[in-house]
Amino acid sequence: MHRITAVLIGAGARGRFAYGQYARNYPDEMQIFAVADPDQERRQRAVEEHSIPESLSFDSWEQVLAKDKLADVAVISTQDKMHYQPTLKALSQGYHVLLEKPMSPNVDEVLQMAEAAERHDRLLTVCHVLRYTPFWSKVKELLLERTIGEIVSIQLNENVGYFHMAHSFVRGNWRRVDETSPMILQKSCHDMDLIAWLMDQPCVRISSYGSLLHFRPERAPEISSDRCTSCRIERECPYSAIKIYAEDKTREWSRFITNDLSEAGIEQAIREGPFGRCVYRCDNDVVDHQVVNMEFETGATAAFTMSGFTHDCSRSVQIMGTLGEIRGRMEDQEIILYPFGKQPVHIPVVVDTEGHGGGDELLVRSFLAQVRAGKAAEGLTSARASVQSHLMAFAAEQSRLKGGSSIELGSMIPQMS
Repeated sequence: MHRITAVLIGAGARGRFAYGQYARNYPDEMQIFAVADPDQERRQRAVEEHSIPESLSFDSWEQVLAKDKLADVAVISTQDKMHYQPTLKALSQGYHVLLEKPMSPNVDEVLQMAEAAERHDRLLTVCHVLRYTPFWSKVKELLLERTIGEIVSIQLNENVGYFHMAHSFVRGNWRRVDETSPMILQKSCHDMDLIAWLMDQPCVRISSYGSLLHFRPERAPEISSDRCTSCRIERECPYSAIKIYAEDKTREWSRFITNDLSEAGIEQAIREGPFGRCVYRCDNDVVDHQVVNMEFETGATAAFTMSGFTHDCSRSVQIMGTLGEIRGRMEDQEIILYPFGKQPVHIPVVVDTEGHGGGDELLVRSFLAQVRAGKAAEGLTSARASVQSHLMAFAAEQSRLKGGSSIELGSMIPQMS
């Protein structure tokens, strides 16, 4: 099997733990050949983990893409607003591109990236990893087999998890719209993508409501303080950084706040860093809950709910058709098919790898297979396939900001050549 070489642009959490991890797990399939990241510590860690020569370690995407083409592919896992320029440059240099979602928080940039991929005849695969999971792949298979007839309605819930909400969207990198993207695009573009994929027809109109209800200064308890380490009611607070990071022996979340995973290192990060701040006294402005209603071309409908106030991180789905119903919860790895007039069928789902229900690894494997095929085929999550779900997210946010007004998508979806 031909080993694919890659330039890693952005060596943070996704760059390291998803795409970089694949290269470490399967060195015969993928090699991280060069790295670009403005953070010296992240950059050096990538150099060590992938045995990258110092001459191929760069401070910025501009530096690495100023060179003649160095590898087969570019993996771009920078922040949302830093996707557009390196993607266009990489495509123009002949790289196939694996791009972290969302493509961009700007609708014009989304369309231009999709058009650039086609113009340069290069793969631009967007990391909508859930399409690749065994769970959602099986749901799609059941729909294609028409086991429930014609889809009438889809209900999808994204349960963000109170700890994930606090970490990523209150204290963390995705807390502000002006720095990243609206919540419906950053976190829930997965869900918009799933709904578009499962429904497999144009969405014609959308309405949405949502707000930042809870994580606000006026909701802070009177005797609380700016940081968890000095707060008198820290023991009673479910959002305590000490509970989420220091007292979690799995280090699942603490690995995202410091590279020093010793007790002293984690304590210092909580005491001094952004992840030790009171959740009621951060500079966040993204919503903590949102609902979206969608109507599709045939008259079928979908309803989506995102909430940061759940005990776990999970997704549940109910798809209602003319001949039956499908229900499932991704994390349970079981789908229940209810054909009308017959006994329900329990369908177990086998997941062999970790990371988004197995989707992380299967996404990269699929992308590499397409690269080896030597042509820019229409992939499962190509840029063109991702355009509609991005536009659905843009329309939902526009509706929310207009008090729930119905937004017609026809005017937002220009015909792509």
